[in-house]
Amino acid sequence: MKVAVTGSSGLIGSALVRALAADGHEVLRLVRRTPRTADEHRWEPGLRRIPPGLLDDVDAVVNLAGVGVGDRRWTAKHKEQVLRSRVDSTATISQALADGAAADPTRPRVLLSASAVGWYGDTGARVVTEDDPAGDDFLARVCVQWEAATAPAADAGIRVAMLRTGLVLGPGGLLGRLAPLFRLGLGGKLGSGQQYVPWIGLHDEVDAIRFLLTAAVSGPVNLSAPTPVTNAEFTAALAAAVHRPAVLTVPAPALQLVLGEFARVGVLAGQRAVPSVLESAGFRFRQPDLSSALAAALARG
Repeated sequence: MKVAVTGSSGLIGSALVRALAADGHEVLRLVRRTPRTADEHRWEPGLRRIPPGLLDDVDAVVNLAGVGVGDRRWTAKHKEQVLRSRVDSTATISQALADGAAADPTRPRVLLSASAVGWYGDTGARVVTEDDPAGDDFLARVCVQWEAATAPAADAGIRVAMLRTGLVLGPGGLLGRLAPLFRLGLGGKLGSGQQYVPWIGLHDEVDAIRFLLTAAVSGPVNLSAPTPVTNAEFTAALAAAVHRPAVLTVPAPALQLVLGEFARVGVLAGQRAVPSVLESAGFRFRQPDLSSALAAALARG
């Protein structure tokens, strides 16, 4: 297949590009800077601009672009960047794919567009599947607009799947920031520790995307392992993986003081999300349990 990837320099994107190339696919990387290699092509999602015809002959687009959510304190400006970076990139890709479908309606195309389990808001201990409604906090509202931006592609008859991803465990991202603290014995649960963490190993995240390139699946898909855990359970598992104790607790008020709104929405809230659609379609996880996923991620790190 000829596959275009946005957000290809991130934790998921870089691993995905390597896997797609190993599978024998031709990969186009859409970048916002000056291209450095033959497979890179510049686009300007903030201006809704992409080279005319660039996606006309692609078979699939994996859209992973977006400003980091938890990289800094949530100011009004950063929240706007989080929203606009996702909506603008998705709308630009969707319209370009729709234009390509109009030029050649016989070519099957697929759009796999990133979203997040934050769609559901804070759901407590209730198990949630793709049939559950959206929440009403900031991240949920972002996800609703993010997914809605795929409409031009779907309206053009393109198969669209929205990847509602949980915490990805790989050599980087949040785990990359947590692991050094836990190795120093400074790890601990956050708040009550009862909030659920829907997680997925990087191997399975990439494998699921590869699976969805050809599986007859449309609509929302939870990319999370079948065994979500509480924050307290996650803390204990990570501590065990690095052979250190984790007896500390970071109180909720302290988190809110340091992180502001993000603490309430992105740290102290949680979703007990399960991959109902993915498993029903026949996908099988390589790392269905947390300990094996953590071991693989820490080894790669």
